[in-house]
Amino acid sequence: MGEHDVKGMVGGDQLRHFMRRLLGDVRALEKMLDEGMIESGIRRIGAEQELFLLDSSYRPAPLAMRALERLNDKRFTTELAQFNLEFNLEPRVFGDDCLGKMEDDIVELVDKVREVLAEDKGHVALAGILPTLQKSDLGLDSMTPNPRYRILNDALSRLRGGDYEFYIKGQDEFIVKHDSVMLEACNTSFQVHFQVGPEEFAKLYNVAQVVSAPVTALAANSPLLFGKRLWHETRIALLEQSIDTRPTRHHMRDLNPRVTFGTKWIDDSVLEIFREDIARFRLLFATELDEDPFEALAAGRVPGLKALCLHNGTVYRWNRPCYGISEGRPHLRIENRVLPAGPTPADEVANAAFWFGMMAGVVDAYGDMREKMNFDDARHNFFAAARHGLDAPMTWLDGKSGTVREIIESTLLPLSREALTRHGIRPQDVDRYMGIIEDRVATRRTGASWLLQSYSELGSSLTAGEKLSALTAATVRRQEANEPVHTWPLASVQERTTWRDNYLKVSQYMTTDLITVNDGELIDLVASVMDWQHLRHVPVEDNEHRLVGLVTRRTMMRLLGSGALRDEEPVPVSQIMERDVITVTPDTLTLDAIRLMGEKRISCLPVVDGEKLVGIITERDFMDIARDLLADKLRGEEPPAEAQAAE
Repeated sequence: MGEHDVKGMVGGDQLRHFMRRLLGDVRALEKMLDEGMIESGIRRIGAEQELFLLDSSYRPAPLAMRALERLNDKRFTTELAQFNLEFNLEPRVFGDDCLGKMEDDIVELVDKVREVLAEDKGHVALAGILPTLQKSDLGLDSMTPNPRYRILNDALSRLRGGDYEFYIKGQDEFIVKHDSVMLEACNTSFQVHFQVGPEEFAKLYNVAQVVSAPVTALAANSPLLFGKRLWHETRIALLEQSIDTRPTRHHMRDLNPRVTFGTKWIDDSVLEIFREDIARFRLLFATELDEDPFEALAAGRVPGLKALCLHNGTVYRWNRPCYGISEGRPHLRIENRVLPAGPTPADEVANAAFWFGMMAGVVDAYGDMREKMNFDDARHNFFAAARHGLDAPMTWLDGKSGTVREIIESTLLPLSREALTRHGIRPQDVDRYMGIIEDRVATRRTGASWLLQSYSELGSSLTAGEKLSALTAATVRRQEANEPVHTWPLASVQERTTWRDNYLKVSQYMTTDLITVNDGELIDLVASVMDWQHLRHVPVEDNEHRLVGLVTRRTMMRLLGSGALRDEEPVPVSQIMERDVITVTPDTLTLDAIRLMGEKRISCLPVVDGEKLVGIITERDFMDIARDLLADKLRGEEPPAEAQAAE
């Protein structure tokens, strides 16, 4: 189905026509299952690789369309944002050298992207969430110019009925409102596929649900979002909220999110999932369909079931069932969507090998998942693993409990290794990929823990923007050698990009930990706060965090000189605050902010996003920057060679 044929669904005859096609596809699949037409007795594996495109400053760059033109390779395709690309790996029979070939393919195709980006001095990053992403990168102008994506945004927004609201609690708190689906573009993944026979689909799908927790903890690589330290695998929370069409006002109803772990075990057939998703989730897309699946079957052809595949692609189960055709035979696959991109191709294939091994070995070791674990425990394990990584508590099938790390070491690694060997995977590949997993668990060094520890070790002398640029630059450089993340040295101060890159916009260095007052509060409080906290400016906001005024030390000194602060009658802040406050936005260029402060003869600029106060910059910020620059020059220090080239 060509993406240009996709149309948004608005109701009426078009909606009913497409729904009839969709229901027909389900009946056709039921017939194919009943008559034994779905391929069985063979296992194939495959994968889809998503990645970030960066500019010379290691920030997201809208280079996708230009890169695709230069690549001229059908394996590559677009993603939601113009700073993302995806490529598809060739499916391979599960056995022998399939894992080694998978890694070779990833390295080859990532290198192809590197080559075409080099013409723009750009970079490639394999990251679950890119550290240098900012909210300003996620406007509709960054959306890939394909009607499918705009229709997706419009359909989800219409169903939601308002802005997208995000709340994620980790070491820090993430509270953001956004007007489009574009925060979904923060996530990139390494989606692996495992072909299964129809008679074993239900039991293996349940296995995929159970093992989602350990593989998520082990592969975690997404702990930072807009500089906030959140879950070890923040993609899980972010994707669930970025494509959530449930209106917040319906808090009394149990409405299911379109991104879901599911609600129960599967009993008999893949049809249970497809039927539930059609019943629960509204259609988002339509397309003109020229195939009747029953006519195709009668003529001896394999139907594409395009309506079913289209709707299935708009329900984002973490383990998603897929229908496809390979070498003229229809088949079923389980798509694992929990794995993030990165940190390296070697790490990704090790994660996939661990999952493939569990998919092949858990049923033989434990039998029916429905009899061994409560579904709610499987779901709890999954989200705990996403939050806490290898230290997450987990209940396992044999009743054993402990941290994910302990259960992987004692039970799952030996099980996965044995299953890979039993299914004919080349011995050197079993040793390579299971060895990576063993060392990662032993060192407790996942991609997420490397990022968090590096962020902490970079210290307080750098701004948040400098830390994030250092992390991204270090990630890109280490990925090129394809050495597993557990061997990586931590990111260093020297790896940050140039001063210009880190202080280009106000958002990169503004103070966000603000002390404010309400306009009805006593001016004596403001005076005390200024004294206690050594502040020269105190913003005044209302209960909705909208900026309504500003109190400066100069104002307070003037009042003190006039004797107003000694009056017995209490004076509210509203009587002395400056109301006509000059502000900037997070995307304001630093040069424009400096120019504005000079022209208006002011010493601070509150930063607002819409009407909401989000930060402040002051003359002191620029004095600190100037001090550090002068110190570097006097010491004769130069920026890194790569940073000089960027300048």
